[in-house]
Amino acid sequence: MFMADIAGVRVLYTGDYSREEDCHLYAAEIPQFSLYFNSEKMAKTIRRLAEKTLEVGESVSGFLVKKAFTCQIMALDDLHVFSQLSTENISQRITIAYNGAFGVLKHRLKQIFESVESLPDEESEGRAFGVHERLTVKYESEKHISLHWR
Repeated sequence: MFMADIAGVRVLYTGDYSREEDCHLYAAEIPQFSLYFNSEKMAKTIRRLAEKTLEVGESVSGFLVKKAFTCQIMALDDLHVFSQLSTENISQRITIAYNGAFGVLKHRLKQIFESVESLPDEESEGRAFGVHERLTVKYESEKHISLHWR
C-alpha cells in the first residue's frame, strides 16, 4: 500500500493484484485548526490553608501539589493526608574555628540581620544566641563556635 500522486491527484494504491478494477481512494481534506491555551495558572488552597480567607495581595505559604491538570496548595501538616510521604525535622550542626571575641561576632551579626537574640542555655552559660529563630550560634571553646539549624 502506498500513496501516489498522479496528475495532481493523490491516490492510495492498495496493491490488490486481483482482476477487479482498482479502487482509488482520494486523500481526505483536513481543515486547518489552531489551539489557544490560557497561560494563567490557578491553584486552590485546601485543608488548613483554606480555613482563612485571603485578601487581595496577601501571600500564602505551603506546598504546591500538581495532580493531573489541577494545582493545589496545602500546608506541610496536611501532606500525609494526600500522599504516603511523612515529614521529619532534621537538625544540622557544624563546628567552625573562630578565635575572635564572641561578643564581636554577635555584634557583627546584629549589624547584618534584624533578629539576633540571646538564648538561655545552661551548657554554654549564656553564650549562645539565635538568628531569625532558625540558626543558633553557640560558644564551644576559645577557638571554636558551633552553628545549629533545622
